[in-house]
Amino acid sequence: MHFKFNVKAVGVVALIAMAGMAHADERTLRIGIEAAYPPFAYKTPDNKLVGFDYDIGQALCAKIKAKCQWIEVEFDGLIPSLKVRKIDAAISSVSITEERLKSVDFTTSYYRLPAKIVTRKDSTINTVPGDLAGKRIGVQRATNFDRYAMEKFEPAGAQIIKYGSQNEVFLDLLAGRLDASLAGSIAIEEGLLKSSNGEAYHMLDQNFTDEQYFGTGAGIAVRKKDPLMGELNNALAEIKSDGTYDQIRKKYFAYDISGTK
Repeated sequence: MHFKFNVKAVGVVALIAMAGMAHADERTLRIGIEAAYPPFAYKTPDNKLVGFDYDIGQALCAKIKAKCQWIEVEFDGLIPSLKVRKIDAAISSVSITEERLKSVDFTTSYYRLPAKIVTRKDSTINTVPGDLAGKRIGVQRATNFDRYAMEKFEPAGAQIIKYGSQNEVFLDLLAGRLDASLAGSIAIEEGLLKSSNGEAYHMLDQNFTDEQYFGTGAGIAVRKKDPLMGELNNALAEIKSDGTYDQIRKKYFAYDISGTK
C-alpha cells in the first residue's frame, strides 16, 4: 500500500503544533495592582490600565520573558492575595517596611518619596502634630500612612478617618468632610493639587520619612523565599542601567524619584 504525502499540509500541521507548544510554554506573571493611585496606577476614560507602576511592571516582564497578567486588588488586599497565591507579585507602590517584611519579601526599592500633609491653604494646621487636636485626618486604609497617623496623630487629639483608596480621601477633603490628609507627595500633587479643584490646597513643608513607618522606598512584594525576587532584582538593575527606567520615569515625573540621588 502506498501513501501520497502532501508536503505543504504536513508543514502547516507542524507549524500549528509548534505554535501551540510555544503558547503552552509561555510564562505568565500574575501581578497585583491597585488602579486608583495616579500617577502610579489608574484607569483612562476608556478603562485602560496605565501609570508608572504599570509601565515598570511591563518592562520587568519583558526582561524576564514573561507575560504580565494584571490583577486589580484593593491595596489592603495585596499582601493577603500574595500569601494565598492569587498573585505572584505586587507592583503597586508598596513601601518596604519591617512590619511587611515579616509576611513577604521585597525587591530593592524602585522609588522613594516623602509623605506629606495636605490641607486647605486657609487651614489652621501649620505644625504637625501640634495643630491636629480635634481635626479629621484622612488616610488610605492599611497603608504606612494609616499606621503612622494612628500612632502619632491620634494621641495628639486627631480623629483618623480611613478609606479604601486615596481618591476617596481627596473627595472627602474637597467636600469639607476632612481637615487634612497624610499621603505620598506625588499622589497629593497629581491626585489633588493639579486637579481643577486643587488651587485652594497645599502641602505643608514638613516631610515624614521615619523608616520605621515609611520604610526604605517602594519595592515589589513577592512571597517569602520565592526565586522570583532574584529575577525581578536582576531585571530592575537592567532597566536602570539600559535607560528604560529613566525613559518611563520621564513620562510621569520631571525630577528624579529613585531615592538614589
